[in-house]
Amino acid sequence: MPSAYLLLVEHFQKLSRLDHAVTFLQWDHLVMMPPGGSEPRAKSVAELITLRHELLTSPRTGDLLLEAADEVNDAARKRSLQEMDREYRRALCLSPDLVKAKSLAGSKCEHDWRSQRKENDWPGFLKNFREVVFLAQEEAQARHDFAAGRFSTPYDALLDLYCTGDSNSFIGEVFARLKQVLPELVQQVVEKQKSDVAPDLNGQYPIDRQLLLNQELMRCLGFNFDQGRLDVSSHPFSTGCRGDQRITTRFRQTDFLDALLATAHETGHAGYESGLPGEWDGLPAGHARNLCLHESQSLLFEKQIFLSRSFMAFFSTTLHDLLPATAVFDASQLWAAATRVQPSYIRVEADEVTYPLHVILRYEIESRLINGDLKVDDIPTIWDDKMEEYLGLPTKGNYRDGCLQDMHWTDGSFGYFPSYTIGALNSAQLFAAIRRTHPDWQQRLAGGDVKFIRNWLQEAIWSKGSTMDSQEIIHAASGETTNPDYFLRHIRERYLEKLY
Repeated sequence: MPSAYLLLVEHFQKLSRLDHAVTFLQWDHLVMMPPGGSEPRAKSVAELITLRHELLTSPRTGDLLLEAADEVNDAARKRSLQEMDREYRRALCLSPDLVKAKSLAGSKCEHDWRSQRKENDWPGFLKNFREVVFLAQEEAQARHDFAAGRFSTPYDALLDLYCTGDSNSFIGEVFARLKQVLPELVQQVVEKQKSDVAPDLNGQYPIDRQLLLNQELMRCLGFNFDQGRLDVSSHPFSTGCRGDQRITTRFRQTDFLDALLATAHETGHAGYESGLPGEWDGLPAGHARNLCLHESQSLLFEKQIFLSRSFMAFFSTTLHDLLPATAVFDASQLWAAATRVQPSYIRVEADEVTYPLHVILRYEIESRLINGDLKVDDIPTIWDDKMEEYLGLPTKGNYRDGCLQDMHWTDGSFGYFPSYTIGALNSAQLFAAIRRTHPDWQQRLAGGDVKFIRNWLQEAIWSKGSTMDSQEIIHAASGETTNPDYFLRHIRERYLEKLY
């Protein structure tokens, strides 16, 4: 008879196959499905998610975990078992009814949000959103209570789902430091850029040509189109599985740059997923460690590679070939326009200097909301207050460009936002390590060579999966745990000293 551990491997690989089905049903929902299919699709996905939850939390899973703990001696299998147990315990505290209710409420809220945002309809959005928040609070409390003292607040328990290994106290300290330093740094950069000439890139750029351009960018960044594809959605995202990575972006005929930035970002996500350890495929140990690391990979591709002077000079030739109207802009002008810093309303369109302030705003609101210290109805008011304080921009009455702009809260993904900024810190820190290892990095990027970066990331990050904690991975790769000084140094070097 197979050992308990091998039976667990078989069990978790079965769960992974259910994940595979849900992943591509959700991709289709966001990319291809007509609006009329929303309700039956939501029910199908909820049914699969509930089935998976029931299989994962069955008494048999718990019994096998106990048996395997006594029989496994191999260090690698012990770590694999630890990750299985983590996933089991995370699910055990939630009832199947709550899991199903969350899935249905999130699907409806996200679907209706697409039109409500366009119509600036906050009151209409609230009708669905109240239920999403209520269920998220119920989930947070259940996770908090089940962990028996591990989390100081219910919100901390949700944060752990996305930033596993990076505590709320650590994130709070980092954000406090950034709030102290960034506003003045933003002012310094904006003041310095007043003397720089950055062209207005707005024009008429055919969408079909932009699609070809973005596909070519993905190829330059190492994306394999035999194992993935690019599509269009209302909000760029990346999803998929080994051998099938799905990326989406969005296009505007008057602006080619936003799509390129989004595509570079999502290509980084896809790189991480495609490089995860094959020997742990289908098991928790083979998953990406956490979203703070995931975002570090996407931001490394977007901010460190694509926005570097060297790569921009290389890619400008392709840009001019596929979008002839851009030939009036040389590489230095493109770089100046792409690295322009200006406080703005939309998070996904924000520059990398002001972006953390967008995240901190959301972190402060959602943590109070989940902990019961803020009412749903008061979100627009506090949003407006914080936008004025952090970025000097009013949003009163402008829900479309304010609290309705993100899809994350629509499906109850509270705790996700901090991963973007911790990811930015990790990205700068990891790229500093790459620069130390490859002092000729600028020349190589100028020649279109990205493979040396992918190889470094494959060895240092991607191949680790979840066999190490996040800070262990960062420390092994860069020589220390997450340190915001690397990000702040990167901002000063790029925007004040103009070194790269």
